[in-house]
Amino acid sequence: MPTPLTHDDPQTLGAYRLIARLGSGGMGTVYLARTAGGRRVALKTVHARIASDPAFRTRFRLETDAARVIGGLHGAAVFDADPLAETPWMATEYVLGPPLDDAVSLCGPLPEPSVRALGAALSGALSQLHRSDVVHRDLKPSNVMITAYGPKIIDFGIARALGDDRLTRTGTAAGTPAYMSPEQATGLEHTPAGDVFALAGVLVFAAAGHGPFGAGRPADLLYRVRYADPDLSGVPASLAPVLALCLHKDPARRPTTGELAARLHDGHGEFADHLPPPLLGEISRRAAEVWQPAPPRLPAPPESHEPPAPASGAPAPSGLPRRRLLAVGGGCVLGLAAAGTGAWMWSAGRSEGGGKRKPASAASDGPRPLWRADVADKWQRQLPMPLGKVVATLSDDALRGLDTKKGTEVWSYPLLTSGQQITTDGEAVYGFLPEYDEGKGLSLHAFSPEDGTMRRRVARLADFNGAVNDAEMIAAAGGVLYLAAREKGASSTDYTAQAKDWRLLAVDQRTGKKLWQRSTAVVYPNNGATAISARAVGKRLIVAARGAVSSEFTVGAVDIGTGERIWSTTVPRERLDSSFLIPGQLAVDREHVYVSSGRVWALKLSDGKVAWEFGDDRNPGDIEQNGRRYGPPAVRDAVVYAAEGSRGLVALDAGTGKLLWAEEEDLTKDDTPRLDSPPVIGEKHVYAPLTDGISAVDRRTHRSVWTYATPALRFVAHEAAGLLIAADTTTVTALPFE
Repeated sequence: MPTPLTHDDPQTLGAYRLIARLGSGGMGTVYLARTAGGRRVALKTVHARIASDPAFRTRFRLETDAARVIGGLHGAAVFDADPLAETPWMATEYVLGPPLDDAVSLCGPLPEPSVRALGAALSGALSQLHRSDVVHRDLKPSNVMITAYGPKIIDFGIARALGDDRLTRTGTAAGTPAYMSPEQATGLEHTPAGDVFALAGVLVFAAAGHGPFGAGRPADLLYRVRYADPDLSGVPASLAPVLALCLHKDPARRPTTGELAARLHDGHGEFADHLPPPLLGEISRRAAEVWQPAPPRLPAPPESHEPPAPASGAPAPSGLPRRRLLAVGGGCVLGLAAAGTGAWMWSAGRSEGGGKRKPASAASDGPRPLWRADVADKWQRQLPMPLGKVVATLSDDALRGLDTKKGTEVWSYPLLTSGQQITTDGEAVYGFLPEYDEGKGLSLHAFSPEDGTMRRRVARLADFNGAVNDAEMIAAAGGVLYLAAREKGASSTDYTAQAKDWRLLAVDQRTGKKLWQRSTAVVYPNNGATAISARAVGKRLIVAARGAVSSEFTVGAVDIGTGERIWSTTVPRERLDSSFLIPGQLAVDREHVYVSSGRVWALKLSDGKVAWEFGDDRNPGDIEQNGRRYGPPAVRDAVVYAAEGSRGLVALDAGTGKLLWAEEEDLTKDDTPRLDSPPVIGEKHVYAPLTDGISAVDRRTHRSVWTYATPALRFVAHEAAGLLIAADTTTVTALPFE
């Protein structure tokens, strides 16, 4: 959906007059624009801070060339471009249809005839690229647009001529982990066979609604891409063998695009004849939307730096009351179509499993944001971090500090680019710099929250690897850094053996002395693990860890002074999934650690045994999300809060597990809880993540007092500044926190 231009967006670029915004990401902004003759185009621009980089300008020019190679039949036709302008831009066809991920989200998995026609057409598109010795390298559902005349492939930001690695470091992987080929995941050359592998993954998503290698952290996805069998559950039986062959680990075993097209479809009939009616309806709606009056440009913000009130012509977020939404179940909800994105969204501002756009405004009953910043929360993991007068967040290329009053960037540190490099005790940032000492070990540093500069080196651990994937900062508390790291010199390529090279460490922040070192078997005794969340409580470090090669998780306690194991409890996957273990948000008090899935459990800190369970017999007919009935809990003031199924929050006595209250349901609101993020607890409100936003539930009346529409997946309180920080893949937003 087009959204208003801001006060500082240009009036024109080249010969094009800008009309509205279609999307904005970490790399640039895409506008809806118009020629003097009235043609609507999508005009892609590059942020000024990136345009100053000669290498990126070269990459942008190559992207333009690749888009021209595929042409208007299989891609968005390029009308004009100026990669040498002060603000580089490219004007393309405005594609009249949704991206594939939106189509599946709205209408569910596509029927087999649709998938076969889609696959054959995309095979033809890739064949045209490959005949020109170009490979796409980032084919995924969000890069495939569905029109009535056939699919179109967009976003050639990392497309490359075969054999050309001038802009890619040898041995590094570029692309989207969930749809990479095994050879691409290991940093080898991506050939046409790699595009066939990615195409098969896209078709699995179209047919079954999920990717062939699941979801999760990039490192997990890359491992499964390289070693695991694809998940073809939900794929029609007659289609599965073809896609399985395309997903073969050996690129030589995969069919060519021509062979694949022949096995998928006979070429008869128009493409639209193979699409389900709800999807055709969505294509028609988007085609009509482009001729709607453009929303008025937003005025400049007042001196207080508060964002302006929504313009009268700006579209408001729409939604159905929760019970009506549940009534339509898995069908296509065309009534929600107005909440979709524009017809072409630059994928730098999208995520495979998260929000699709920055909302034009808050929901009608929600607060106005205090500020917004166009900075991504890159991995949706442990950032943003509240740090005194700043909020730290991780973009594509740096750790960035945002002023809590205005949201403006006050500093950036380009060598900190991964969430696992960083932790904080609220007073400073602690992290490691990859290969800082050129192979001499793991180099730990303290960084200033005021200006982001390196204060000092805390320690150099010569016995441990310094690569990003070989270490993880997990906690800082009481003058001690806790981290997991892989011992230096271990060269085994066997993943299980590598896992056993990991150690849990404690390092004195002041002296840099290693206080203790233990195998991660202290919390995961079977086959090694990387600790992914930890909290120091009294004399114990509570650690949540994942098995390196199994689907089990462990919650354990070690002695904070010696690292000796006190207890360890295995939690089967059906009770806890990796996406619900967020660093820094482990729910712990001085008595229990709290976990949830089909129920909510309290585990005793003393011995790890179950103190109480909640929810086993409650609402047995409630709808589960991904096999879960309860979201990850949060605890404050002896009360545990968790989202329950499709209903809302429950508040439990932390000592006994007794239900204290359940959220009063408001049938006028579309406030379905999201079960992959914990609530955030303030003095007056509990902030509960929703499927499309966040709700403020009054702790006294147990009712939602407002909801705010946002695609954010992460919410963090900056209590000292009175801010609730919402972070999605393109934007950090500050809301009032009470």
